[in-house]
Amino acid sequence: MRLSLVLCSLLAALLVIGCGGESTTASTPAMPVSAPDDGKVVVAALGDSITAGSPLWDPDPTIRAQIGPALDPRSQFEYWATKEDPSLEFRNCGVFGERTDEIALRLEDCAVGADVLIVQGGINDIAQGRAPAEAAAEIDSMIQRGLDLGLPVAVIDILPWNNGHPAADAPIEELNRSIRSIAESKRVPVLPFHDTLEDPAEPGVMRSDLTIDGDHPSVAGYRLLAERAFELPE
Repeated sequence: MRLSLVLCSLLAALLVIGCGGESTTASTPAMPVSAPDDGKVVVAALGDSITAGSPLWDPDPTIRAQIGPALDPRSQFEYWATKEDPSLEFRNCGVFGERTDEIALRLEDCAVGADVLIVQGGINDIAQGRAPAEAAAEIDSMIQRGLDLGLPVAVIDILPWNNGHPAADAPIEELNRSIRSIAESKRVPVLPFHDTLEDPAEPGVMRSDLTIDGDHPSVAGYRLLAERAFELPE
């Protein structure tokens, strides 16, 4: 796939920032080795920067320090989902810039002691010229691994990408079709992040007030994802 200058710029940014590390909950600084017996439902949220809460939040304290005064914990769908349902305790295992093959390497560590697994990823595969079918295969495998661990699993579809539009529209649509098909075959829910933030007046992009930089949701966008697109798998 021929990438635009914008796609190349994003790739460069991913390489500069790197793959950060420490998994956290949406409100506490460290990932527990096992779930505390406090009646909370521990949700392991595994993904890339959309899970992490970029650009105003990250579970890695080193990256949070780089964000500086703009740091805002509301820049996570996990934050708002917890506001909607205080019985949830999120483990934010989002890492900026990772492809699905990289995300997959962290699944078991993220899922230790969790009650639920949420799988998200794929846009960095597209940004880096990887075939949607390869990303779909990784997502399929992650869902199955979560199910094999005995966890309820949900999968998040790919958001519109303003800075990749229109070149990225077709691969995003292809990957989202595959995600829906995989989810149906495995009987897990798809959390419809794409349609929740897409601008009905301009298909292929997030509504301008729901994105902060053309790549990630704004605080308002993350809040809408929690309120309209998030559901706990059974």
